[in-house]
Parts: sequence; C-alpha cells; structure tokens
Amino acid sequence: MNPHAETSPPDPDLSQLEPRHLWRRFDDLRRIPRPSKHEEAVRRWVLDFAASHGCETEADAAGNVVVRVPASPGFEHAPIVVLQGHLDMVCEKNSDTEFDFFHDAIRLELDGDRLTARGTTLGADNGVAVAAGLALLTDDTARHGPIELLFTVDEETGLNGARQLDPSIVRGRLLLNLDSEEEGVLTIGCAGARSAVVRLPLARTAAPAGSLLRLRVRGASGGHSGGEIHLGRANAIRVLAEVLRQLPADGLVALAGGSAPNVIPREAEATLVGDPGALAAVVREAAEQLKAAYASTDPNLSVELAEIDGEGDQVLEPAVAKTLVTMLRELPHGVLKMSEALPGLVQTSSNLAMVSTGDDAAEIHCSNRSSVAADLDETVAAITTRAAEAGATVHTTRGYPGWEPNRHSKLLEMAVEVFRRLYDRDPEVSAVHAGLECGILGEKIPGMEMISFGPDIRNPHSPDEFVSVSSVRRVLGDYLGMLLETLALHSVTAANEPAPR
Repeated sequence: MNPHAETSPPDPDLSQLEPRHLWRRFDDLRRIPRPSKHEEAVRRWVLDFAASHGCETEADAAGNVVVRVPASPGFEHAPIVVLQGHLDMVCEKNSDTEFDFFHDAIRLELDGDRLTARGTTLGADNGVAVAAGLALLTDDTARHGPIELLFTVDEETGLNGARQLDPSIVRGRLLLNLDSEEEGVLTIGCAGARSAVVRLPLARTAAPAGSLLRLRVRGASGGHSGGEIHLGRANAIRVLAEVLRQLPADGLVALAGGSAPNVIPREAEATLVGDPGALAAVVREAAEQLKAAYASTDPNLSVELAEIDGEGDQVLEPAVAKTLVTMLRELPHGVLKMSEALPGLVQTSSNLAMVSTGDDAAEIHCSNRSSVAADLDETVAAITTRAAEAGATVHTTRGYPGWEPNRHSKLLEMAVEVFRRLYDRDPEVSAVHAGLECGILGEKIPGMEMISFGPDIRNPHSPDEFVSVSSVRRVLGDYLGMLLETLALHSVTAANEPAPR
C-alpha cells in the first residue's frame, strides 16, 4: 500500500453526486487497478457485478467483455443498442507523487464542478463510460430496449482490444461509443493510422579533434499528433535537424528525439565533437531564428549547446550524417490534406515522431493518419520512396482503419433530434483526426451504425486530467437516458404502425 495514504485528505463522497448509480460505479472503478494490458482485476469485477445482477455475459480470447442488459418492460422487441467503452486507463503521475497504479486506489479531489486526482491520472477516460453502462444494472427508473455493454481492453496503447475483438460476441447494430471528451459534439468519423519506420544504415569514422558537446532542443509545446497536429507547433526533431544542417557534417556522434508515435516531439538532442567556440555562434544565431519563427506556438522553445564529459572516438561519416539530417528535414510532418466533406477537419497528416541512432543504423518513426485509406497508402509510399533514395529501408505496421463519416445515418438523425429536445440547440456534428475504436468496430461488424459522444474531460493522459461533474450528469445521465428511451420508443411505435397498403 502507499505509505502516504494515511496522511492524505479524505476522498470526496461520490455517492452524493448525480447520477448516483453512475458515480457509485465510478467510485468502485477507481479502487481497481486497470493499467493497459493489465485489466484482469477490472474484468473480473465487471463479470462478477453483472452476474450478481442476473445479466448474461460473454468474453473473447483477447479479454473484451460483453454484458447483456435486459430491456425495460415493454421494450423487449426494440433493437439492441451497444454501449461501448474501454476498461483500461493511462497511468501517469507527477514525479513527486508516491503512487502504485497496480495496488493503490486513485485519490480524488472535488473542486467545485471538477473531479480530479491527486498527482495522477483520474481514469475518467474511459471510466465514466464503463460506469454509465453498469449504472443501467441498478437504475430501475431507466427505460431502454435490450442493451449490450461492450467493454474493450488495451485501448490506450493502440486500440488492441478492438483489433482482436471476436465480432460474434456482439449482436447489436446500433453503437454508442462513449469515449469522446467534449459535451455538445457528436462524432461520426475518425482517422485511421499506419506507421512507417525508416532504417538508415550508418557508417562511422574516427572523430576529429575537439570537445564532446551536446546540442539540445527543449521546451517545444508538443501535443497529440492527431488532435493538435494542425496547430503548427514546433517539432523538436525538425528543429534539431535545422540547426545541424548549419554545422559541419564531420562531427555528429549520435542523435535522439521524440517519446511516442502519437506525440509531437517536445525534446531532441545530438552529441557532437567540435570546437565549442566556433559552433556556439552558429547555434546561437540559428536558435534565435527558430525561436522567433515559433514564438506564438512554442514560447518556451530553447536550443542550447554545452560541453559534456567524455570523449568522442567515432563519428558518423560526413556523407551519412548529411543524409540523415536531410531526411529528418524532408520526411513529411504536419498537415498534408484538409477534409472537403467537413471543413476545418484535418484529413491526412504525418508526425515525424521519433529518431534514434545505434551502432549500425538510425531509426526514424513516422506516424501517419488519414480518414481516407488511399491517402494513408500514398503517404507511406512517399516515405518509402524518399527512404529508398537515401539507401534506407522501411518497415510499415498494419495500423487500424478510419471511420468514414455518414451524415445520413438514422442513428445520427435520432441523436440530433434528442439533443435538440434536451438542449434547445443543434449539436456540433464532426469527426476527429485521431483514432477511435469505432473505425475498427465498423470494419469488423458490417452494418454497424455508430456515433460517439461524451462529457467534458480535459487533459486526459496527464495528472492534470479532470472531468466536469455537471457535464457527466447532462451527457451520461440526461442525454444518454433520453436517447436510449427514444430509440426504444421509436422502434415500438414503428412496430405498431399499420403496414402500408
């Protein structure tokens, strides 16, 4: 157990929040470890909870779970609605926070309308969806047709549960994905993704005379390579390559940058051998130009050159070093195409995500996204062509499919109608330039109609994550409840209408 747990302030009483059935289940969830790839405990709890309330359950070999919730009386013949979310959560904490995600309960703080965690991720992404689904098992006032709760595993590390889903366990063909994070938005499409890893062979030679130096780029704003790629923020790898372009090519020992495929690189660095006095002036001038270029998007960007301990015995051959730096400047990064169907939406992009040099090769990881499969293929082909010109090879991943928007969906039509009745305004109907499980589920289960929505959740995947309590009440209480009831009522009404003559 956490040795600091006894001195921590008491957690807020979630049982007093509305909707109460939902928050009671969320309070259960935050006590159960559920890191990605380690969902055994939460799966067992979901299955036991469902069984204790008389619900049929089914699971596949990957660990995905379906809970079948019987219809409310009178709605037994309504179409099955699938409520979908994922069981795992991102486990991030502040460096000064003592916490064990495999044993400790999330410690909560309630500040007005904001529910957050003390020094860790909260797990509202996607715990509120799981809680909303399980709330139907204990809420006798809910009115709905037959429900399937589809809870996938290992979503946060690559949508892996959805990828491995056995589609035979899902019977419904109307799906409400509850993994969106902005109230008032109905999502009807997402980007697919496919990565390309470029491998460039390296050759080394004896280092020239000089000191061992570190050239470091830090303070870039970074961000999600899907949702924030259009903001034009600095890519630290690109910045590093631009500075290296202006330095002699005969002193590069190694370079590295980026942290994950889905993150715009915030930091990158190179190890060099050279004359610190001669290089410092060039670096300083380049840094000033780059900081000015990104002043509005990356105000904390810094480029620094410093001597470090040690000696550089080997450096990259100048021609190889020049080829590597040129590739880092020329491989695609940023927005490649905007959507014509949905103005303002990025259709296709590439993130120059990571680079590292080893003894015999450099690896460059390019993460590509598009809602159009042909665009994705075209981007990967362009990377492959550029790599071949430099004498490099490319390994591509299988990726995952996009979800093409369908503005004529009957489910969307019903969801918009219910939104208008509840909010007295139109919802925003949009798509996201990021991955959602809907893309995979739609490919695996032909004929599935889908929309995605959710309450306001801010700063997911970081210890600053919080969820709006009032938004949960409106979206996963009022709106979801009314939508489920309307879908059931509509089917009953349609079934009772006389057949046309």
